[in-house]
Amino acid sequence: MSPRKLIRTVRFHELGGPEVLTIDSLASPSLQATDVRIAVKVVGLNRADAMFRRGSYIEKADFPSRIGYEASGIVIEVGEEVNHLRLGDEVCIVPQMGLSQNGCYAEEIVVPSEYVAPKPAGLTFAEGAAAWMQYLTVYGAVVEIANVQKGDAVLITAASSSVGLAAIQIVNSLGGIPIATTQTRAKKAAVLTAGAAHVIATQEEPLLDSLRSILGANNLKVAFDAVGGPQIAEIAEAMSPEGTIIVHGALSPEITPFPLKLALRKSLTVRGYVFTEVIKDIERFRRAKQFIHSGLSEGTLKPVIDRSFKFEEIVAAHHYLESNQQIGKIVVVLD
Repeated sequence: MSPRKLIRTVRFHELGGPEVLTIDSLASPSLQATDVRIAVKVVGLNRADAMFRRGSYIEKADFPSRIGYEASGIVIEVGEEVNHLRLGDEVCIVPQMGLSQNGCYAEEIVVPSEYVAPKPAGLTFAEGAAAWMQYLTVYGAVVEIANVQKGDAVLITAASSSVGLAAIQIVNSLGGIPIATTQTRAKKAAVLTAGAAHVIATQEEPLLDSLRSILGANNLKVAFDAVGGPQIAEIAEAMSPEGTIIVHGALSPEITPFPLKLALRKSLTVRGYVFTEVIKDIERFRRAKQFIHSGLSEGTLKPVIDRSFKFEEIVAAHHYLESNQQIGKIVVVLD
């Protein structure tokens, strides 16, 4: 029996900064009946990757650990029970749990077929690797939980991130009114260009007063918050009765208070959320894939690429990821 091909794969053997990432040579993984083998063209980076590497994410690493939720590439082998994909198909990887074992930062990956989606013809490989984590995260919150309707005002915090920009696009596609926040005015023009109806620079403009100026009192239906921290109290003050605050991130290092009296007075829903709620539910997962693929194919959803790095520059790419300079997605391109 001939030895299995060696695949360059990014791993880390301890928690820490970008420098803990190494490129290791691993034997090509075996293929099960429902799996697909993909030659990776582009890898998409997510803030969750950096949190996972540092040990602050909802998943914990098993060492030596792989890393990376999403990628795009070309199908080079299919399991005997896979009927909907063929050799040569251009595909995207839909995020799955189990980063330590299933991380996508590699020249070649084996993925269960349910987490492989056709790449729409109009998308580049870079855009294909930049799509699914952001749109899946937003879809579950904005469509399935909040059920945003035409005319609903939606607050989107940390809006210059890939997930924030995806939220702007999805809210606009639903006929809602996306109200975005960034920390400073430096990114304000870019976020407005991306489709936000209004942008608030929270380090320079008071959040609650700005929301009231834009909307009047009690007219904020939904908040999609990546930050948490003390500003949750201000967001709750601005919410309309029976409004929904969905917290999907914890960028603030400060304690997040629960706005009890406001929640009682306004009958607010305040809840945590992670994209795995969608992939664990067969029907919601099916609806999500249909919604996202349609949006990508029709162009109502269009990933924004900030910067590309080479595979060998993975440490530099993670340094840039943690710099918060980007507007949109960072990708890593393989030769």
